[in-house]
Amino acid sequence: MQVFKLSTTQLTLLSFVIFISFWQLLAIYLHQASLPSPYVVAIILFQEIKSGVLPYHLGITLGRLSISFAIAMSFGCMFGILLGQHQRLDAFFDHWLVIFLNIPALVTIILCYVWFGLNETAAILAVVINKLPNVVVTIREGTRALDVELLEMARSYKFGWRKTFLHVIWPQLHPFVMTATRSGLALIWKIILVVELLGRSNGMGYQLHLFFQLFDVASILAYTVAFIAVIQLIESLILKPLDRKAQQWRI
Repeated sequence: MQVFKLSTTQLTLLSFVIFISFWQLLAIYLHQASLPSPYVVAIILFQEIKSGVLPYHLGITLGRLSISFAIAMSFGCMFGILLGQHQRLDAFFDHWLVIFLNIPALVTIILCYVWFGLNETAAILAVVINKLPNVVVTIREGTRALDVELLEMARSYKFGWRKTFLHVIWPQLHPFVMTATRSGLALIWKIILVVELLGRSNGMGYQLHLFFQLFDVASILAYTVAFIAVIQLIESLILKPLDRKAQQWRI
């Protein structure tokens, strides 16, 4: 008896169909405005895209996400490598990291708005402060895990700093950087929505706040679907290709 096997793409499609079907059946069963059907959400999503409202606010949010992400990853990688290589420096800043890791994001956002005003600088800073410690800790652990023998070999063959980083350090740090990147995107966009909800006059978070006041669940779900779709595109078109390219040396 031949066992029927599905490919990864077919399994993904099947999973999506089952999810949408379950959503549709649950919406029919409840028959309430609090859970609109996928069809209703899709219609609203199409209307918001056609009107240009959703692309505008989505673009604003993605702009903030890009700036915050770039700053957090750049400084996080730099400080993470420094702390991973210098034990005394790590001991000095370790408690600082613990403190910032455990400060609630909402507290940081409110304080930034109180101290710096309801402006873009405060919004970006609040996101960076919330994400930076996570990147530092991840990259620090990756730096600690570097193969000392490979580093000594690079010194023996008189590799320069650039060659050592590209051919010895980066291949080992890459999995940790990708972990920080993926978790960073997931964390930053959630924080940005709260930042926009509390103190900005545009962006996805601002729109969701308006829909919440109107109890417009269908629009909330439509905007959520749009943002998830964009994040999935970033993962598929940017992160995965970069990951495959960086891992070619293992083949």
